[in-house]
Order: sequence, then structure tokens, then C-alpha cells
Amino acid sequence: MAAEISAAKFGKCQSETHRANSILYQILNREHGSETKWHQQYSGPYHSTRSKGCSCMDRRRVVLKTPEATCRRASEVLLKTLTFIRNLPSFYHVPWEDQLVLIQQNWAPLFVLGMAQEGVDFDLKEISAPSLLKKILLNQSLTANNDLGSSSLQASSAEVQKMKNLLWKFWDLDISAKEYAYLKGIILFNSGCHVLKCLPYVQTLQQEAQQALMEYISTMFHRNLGRFAWILQLIASLQDIDADAIEELFFRPILGEVTLNVFLLETLYIKPDWV
Repeated sequence: MAAEISAAKFGKCQSETHRANSILYQILNREHGSETKWHQQYSGPYHSTRSKGCSCMDRRRVVLKTPEATCRRASEVLLKTLTFIRNLPSFYHVPWEDQLVLIQQNWAPLFVLGMAQEGVDFDLKEISAPSLLKKILLNQSLTANNDLGSSSLQASSAEVQKMKNLLWKFWDLDISAKEYAYLKGIILFNSGCHVLKCLPYVQTLQQEAQQALMEYISTMFHRNLGRFAWILQLIASLQDIDADAIEELFFRPILGEVTLNVFLLETLYIKPDWV
């Protein structure tokens, strides 16, 4: 278990002792849920719903129609994502500074991928905020929130719609459980433009996950590497999802004043003194 790993390992790069198939072994030997063909169940209007570049989409605010049920499902997805990470010894073999960067940078894409795997859809409703002039004319407090906004979590309509569009694309591809596992490895060990203490080790882990995904697709889909390229394009798009919008929409009523980053680090036993 991660909690039993000595503190010394958190400050030492394990690239010299890394076995070539460590991440593959951990991913392939995890129990996967049954695979479900989501694209047969979903063929709705979101396929054609796109932001046309209109700036009004960025100003519109939305909330969940059923916040209690949706936030509960979102919490379950987040916990499953954290369980996946905790079951990867390779993750705890990098220094805690690198773990910190990887989690802060990649938790949102991992969460959206988990939403896709669990088939979590959600409905929204738009909030119309009163204008400044209307507040003045109606003698309303300029600092008071409207009733709906104060009791619900708000997020940018454009950001949330971007997330929903990606979910539909994943469902259309009918991603298998093994493919999802490899994708989680690719996303978790994405170093981005950050300088990590164990950058070569992290890059090796991501390359292994990519290689395993390509080999699986080649075997299962008759060397259809177009599917591999399309999936990689989708996970690249996941990096554009606004993490703050996800936190506000799904987790603010659960966490209260606690930030999601602090919750994630504590759950994963990443506890530097300044956190």
C-alpha cells in the first residue's frame, strides 16, 4: 500500500531500478468493470452542439439540474480515479514534488475520463444574472447573490459544454475497460511543459502506456491505428478542460472551503509541510 512506502522513496528517483513493464503489469492486473457500449445508448443532440466562437457563451452561467444526484456520481468517479492512482506503485516511486505537479496538472483530465468510463451524463440549466442597472432600479444590494446562484454551483456554459462534447465523443468510440486503463496511465504521467526531478522516468511510464494502447488497438481492431490517433487526439483535448469549472460545478458543496487540490494530496498521502 502507498501508506507503507518509506519516506525515503519520496525524495529519490527510481528510474534506475524501474522494470520495463511495471506500469503495464499494474494496469493489466487491475480488475476492470464490465464493458458497456455507451454509443448504442447515446445519440443525442450534444453531437451537434458546438460553441461557434460567440463570446456570449463564455458569459453565460449554468448549474446542475439535479445537483445532489450528479455530485454524488461525480464523487464516486473521483474516488475511483484516486484508487487507480493509489494502486500504481510507479507513481509513488517519483519524488513528492513530481507527484504534486502530476496531480495538480492532470486530475481534471483524469476525472473527465472517469466520467466517460462510468457513463455519467448530467443536465444543466442556465442562470440569468440581473444587470447592474436592474439592481439599481429595483433597489437591490449590489453585493448580494441572486437566490439561485447562492444555492447552486455556477460554471461557464462554454467550459461545461466543452466537457459534455468530449464525453459524447468518448462514448461514440465505445472505449473498452483496458483502453481506459491505458489512457489513465498516459494522462497521469503527462509531464507537459513542467520540469520534473524524474522527468525521464515519467516520460518512460507514459511511453509504455502509449505503446501498450497501440498494441492493444492493433490486435483488437485489425491494425486500425486510425482509432489510436483519434483517441490520442481526444485525450489531448482533455487538457483544455477548465479544472476550476469542474471543481465549482461538482465539488464545492461537498468540500466547502477546502480546495480540491488539498483533498487530493491528502487522499494520496502527498503531504509536504507547506500544504
